Order: sequence, then C-alpha cells, then structure tokens
Amino acid sequence: MGVAIRTAGEADRESVVRLLDAAFQDDPVSGWVFPGEEYRRRTHRRLMAAFTDIVLAHGRIDLTEDGTACALWMSVPAVEHDENDDGPALLRQDVDPDNERVEMIGRLTARIHPAGRAHEYLWMIAAAPGRQGEGLGTALINAVLDRCDQEGLPAYLEASSDRSRQLYERLGFEFKGRPLDLPDGPRMWPMWREPRG
Repeated sequence: MGVAIRTAGEADRESVVRLLDAAFQDDPVSGWVFPGEEYRRRTHRRLMAAFTDIVLAHGRIDLTEDGTACALWMSVPAVEHDENDDGPALLRQDVDPDNERVEMIGRLTARIHPAGRAHEYLWMIAAAPGRQGEGLGTALINAVLDRCDQEGLPAYLEASSDRSRQLYERLGFEFKGRPLDLPDGPRMWPMWREPRG
C-alpha cells in the first residue's frame, strides 16, 4: 500500500511545526543546539517554526496525507558559497538571540554544503513519534529521488545520527567529504546521491 503525499501550504504551517518539534526533541543535534530538556521544550519549537517558514517561502514541504510525516526540500542552484551570508545571524536573532549555537549550526552546515552544482537539498525529514520506522520517511524521500533521477539532479543532506545515516545509505546516498563534529557535540555526515539513469 502506497503512502499518499501532498505539498504542504500555509494552512499546514502549525501542524508541520508541531510535527518537527515533536520528532526532533530527542535528536542529537537539537540536543546540542538546545542543551537541557526544559530549555529545549521551551525554545526548540521557535527554530522549527523558522525552518518551516523559510521552506514554505523558498522551497517545498511534502506532507503525508494523514499529517504524520513531512520532508522539507530546497532546490539549490549551481552557485558558490556566500561567505557573507547573514542568514544564520538573522535566524539566531529571531529564534534565540542569546544562543550562539543557533547561528553556529547554520554556519557550520553551510560550510560543508556542496557548491557549484544544482541539487535537491533535504533540509529535514520527520515522522511523528510512534510512527517512526513505518516507511513514511522512505516514501517521502523516494518521491523526490524519483524526480531527481528523471531530471538528472543529485540530492544532498546531512545525517544527524548514525541510524539516519544508515537509512540514507540504503536509499543511495554516500558519505562525502569529512564529517562535521559539532564543538563538544555530536557528529553530522554530509551525504550526496548522484541521479540514477
């Protein structure tokens, strides 16, 4: 049985934010950005809301019809990195001005993001707690990878745990470059997938 997927719109914003917030509360990178369970419960949602707003405005959010899983995608053009990008600083100001890690995670991941070749970027993917491991994320990713294969586009993501890295490898992504070791924090793996012909 297939998974029904649709493109999320503004009317879905709050449900997407709630889904991302719930799904990433125990993620190692979210735990590093927002150390301490109480602090994370209070503040993490604001970062997920900012990410949702950015992708609604400039990318695409795929959502399962029942609202239990979503994937945030950005189409990245073939341009070089902008070292003067003030996006991470503005994000910090909007989300949690006293938390330098909000800005740091943006700058560090931008530094390892491949440049010079157009690709689809899987910014985040989430399944509701209790629905993880049911293949919802795989269905969401495969829908875009099928299009990438048809259009000859590669895809990129950063895996935030060893478990997710293994899932992405099964979908054809390969570890590229060096892992990103967050200062006093977890490791992230940049992963690239060439289109299949």
